[in-house]
Amino acid sequence: MSGMPAVVLVGPMGVGKSTVGRLLAERLGVGFRDTDEDIVAAEGRTISEIFVDEGEAAFRAIEKRAVHTALAEHEGVLALGGGAILDADTRALLAGHRVVYLSMEVEEAVRRTGLGVARPLLAVNPRKQWRELMEARRHLYEEVATAVVATDGRTPEEVTQAAWDAVELKQV
Repeated sequence: MSGMPAVVLVGPMGVGKSTVGRLLAERLGVGFRDTDEDIVAAEGRTISEIFVDEGEAAFRAIEKRAVHTALAEHEGVLALGGGAILDADTRALLAGHRVVYLSMEVEEAVRRTGLGVARPLLAVNPRKQWRELMEARRHLYEEVATAVVATDGRTPEEVTQAAWDAVELKQV
């Protein structure tokens, strides 16, 4: 390994970054790390609670620190939270990394994220809010990505294989 993650997964909430990340890590024989899980462990509360208690700006500052730490420390497969790419410094740090953007369409997103799951940015009108989030973020995901893998109608194993092929992980 070169002291950086083998691959970084980005994409919207509910796209399957953690599931695919664990499968990729297993195939590569490396560890898996999810910055959302890092934040929950460090803060001792859920991301939704941080949003409610402190607001999005405070959460994004916590997220930025977690992402920058993980990028510096982790040599396996790394999954970033859906909004991590909003930060320009984070996007700059991703340059030179193998970054796979896992994409999905709105109907798939609503089906996967559901209405009963604690998703603070989708609380009122999930379809409308998800479309707005993706309109604001899609170009940022594409900007940092070395490969884009559509997840719609695919099993986690199929997405994992597509990500593997897209970034030629056999050469890690």
